[in-house]
Amino acid sequence: MIEQNYQNHRKVDPMYHKGITLLALVTLILSIIFVIQNIENQMLLSLVVLSMVLTIILMAMKLRLYALKLQDRIIRDEENFRYYRLTGNLLDAKLSPKQVIALRFASDEEYPELVERARSENLSPDAIKKTVRNWRTDHHRV
Repeated sequence: MIEQNYQNHRKVDPMYHKGITLLALVTLILSIIFVIQNIENQMLLSLVVLSMVLTIILMAMKLRLYALKLQDRIIRDEENFRYYRLTGNLLDAKLSPKQVIALRFASDEEYPELVERARSENLSPDAIKKTVRNWRTDHHRV
């Protein structure tokens, strides 16, 4: 695997981000064309087709958001346990979920210090990632 760092840590799932998104967009456009061409003759069918396409697109978006939210909760719990294992204390509740998620890339050696810095200086998630010296990879995020 490629060594992960700040420049390449963002994950793109080609099947979802390109394939499914493109198919959904094409399907939406085709259903709108169908509605425009058939609204007078087959109004009910036209509206059913459009509503089904919109429903499927919204479901795909919500399912993706549910998966990301669950991952964020798991990461928060893992990082809380990791901090406890390293320091004997729980993470400060003042840290935002996005800060905790960004902290996961710090190595164990710099983690406690970076947690304190993130809390005291209220570092943004992006600033936290840029501060990491020894990058801890996370190839399992979806």
